[in-house]
Amino acid sequence: MSIPPNGRRVKPPRRYDSTRRRAQAAQTRQDILKAALQLFLEVGYARTTINDVAAAAGVAVETIYRGFGSKAALFKGVVEAAIAGGAARAAIPPEERPVVRAMIAEQNPRRVLELHAATQPGIHARFGPLYRLLMEAAAADPEVADVWNQLEAQRLTGMRRIAEQLKNLGGMRPELSVEEAGDILWTVNSLAVYHLLVLQRSWSTERYRDWIASTNARALLPGRRRPTPPSNRLSIHERRRD
Repeated sequence: MSIPPNGRRVKPPRRYDSTRRRAQAAQTRQDILKAALQLFLEVGYARTTINDVAAAAGVAVETIYRGFGSKAALFKGVVEAAIAGGAARAAIPPEERPVVRAMIAEQNPRRVLELHAATQPGIHARFGPLYRLLMEAAAADPEVADVWNQLEAQRLTGMRRIAEQLKNLGGMRPELSVEEAGDILWTVNSLAVYHLLVLQRSWSTERYRDWIASTNARALLPGRRRPTPPSNRLSIHERRRD
């Protein structure tokens, strides 16, 4: 503490604690996403207001708008948090998350597909309850429809990165392009397939996990027979019926 010529003691300026501020901001974001998730699931997207979320999270309405911009963007944040396994995990860049880092470090193409397959049951189980809300809201709100398109575009980009990794490891069928391999991964690993096999056909999550790993391996990796598309030509029996 310094003493100026006039004899008065002057307090030094308070140091700005950026680490603490970032931690507080992160906690506020997590509180908002948690409150929004609960409200969206309880009363639906259309009936949930930003005011409701602010009250439940204990923050000002302006805080939500500053952090997310709109209700649709808030809903996107909720979905991304569910997919990641929580708001704290969602704040970590995907390539820095432990599972993704393990996949990037893996040198065995088949193991890459197995590691990815192991993440899918949990992701779909968490996202599933929000999917119905998203589809209902997207039918009436163009901004929410755009959120759905963004999420699917992000998922496709992730699948193409996996395909690129397989190619770089020399573990992809030579006749496949990265784009085609990404499309295959995007389809096999979709929520729609999970819904059909696990929810409708009552497959266990373990059976589903192993099936998508083996299906992707057969479709993408060398040395396995690639599924052939159905022929447009009529079979002998069909021609006879004509």
